[in-house]
Amino acid sequence: MKTIATSLVLALASFAWGACAQAQEAPRGDAARGKQIYLADGCSYCHGTVGQGGGGRAAGLRIAQQPIPFAAFLNQLRRPANEMPPYVETVLSAQDVADIFAYIQALPPPPDLKTIGILAN
Repeated sequence: MKTIATSLVLALASFAWGACAQAQEAPRGDAARGKQIYLADGCSYCHGTVGQGGGGRAAGLRIAQQPIPFAAFLNQLRRPANEMPPYVETVLSAQDVADIFAYIQALPPPPDLKTIGILAN
């Protein structure tokens, strides 16, 4: 019983330390470079070329115009909660992640449906 309690305390302390370490502001990123990485490293295959998400079984969620803290974005990349492959530091550096995050944050909102001729009626 003592071993379980000790393990639980260590696990909670580790989680709390990790959450505090990641409660950081987004590092400065280059949106243009982030777009290049996003398109070249496979993000667009599931999340769409402008983060719109997609249909089908293997499609990723919409990530454009979805406000998310940098820490949560980084955590999802490093330790995905779904079928997404993990993008560890050796695959995407911290600067690469910051650049991708800057690109996603810079994406404009979709146009108003009333401005799309065929949909305006």
